[in-house]
Amino acid sequence: MDLEEARRRFAEARVGRLATVRPEGGPHVVPVVFALDGGTVWFAVDEKPKRHRRLQRLANLEADPRASVLVDAYDEDWRRLWWVRADGRARIVPTGPDLERAIELLARKYPPYAERRPPGPAVAIEVDRWAWWPRDPSTAPRPTGG
Repeated sequence: MDLEEARRRFAEARVGRLATVRPEGGPHVVPVVFALDGGTVWFAVDEKPKRHRRLQRLANLEADPRASVLVDAYDEDWRRLWWVRADGRARIVPTGPDLERAIELLARKYPPYAERRPPGPAVAIEVDRWAWWPRDPSTAPRPTGG
């Protein structure tokens, strides 16, 4: 798999795992639905049952904007296993044209969001590093960024 294929598989994935850093330094991982737009990964806060609107993932990103989103495929035939990870810095988008853009991208990818658009906020992760496996050393570039 090369960078182009890794990005394609990432963009087509239906769910990812968002990893953030808790304010005290511990890891926090939750599943998210997302859309890839160029070098930006978008997700939004929706209205699924939640205890409150003050989500841990948002508090984490306010304290430390580093984030990763991992997508993968499992198969009993282990020759078909793969994963792709996007690492970057996140920003929370509470209102405005960027929020509208994020929601439009998500609504195109996920029918429930087309029917009932999430209120937001949205989060934009500007990807500065892609990593993936499997890697064909003869064709795959090194991960981008630091």
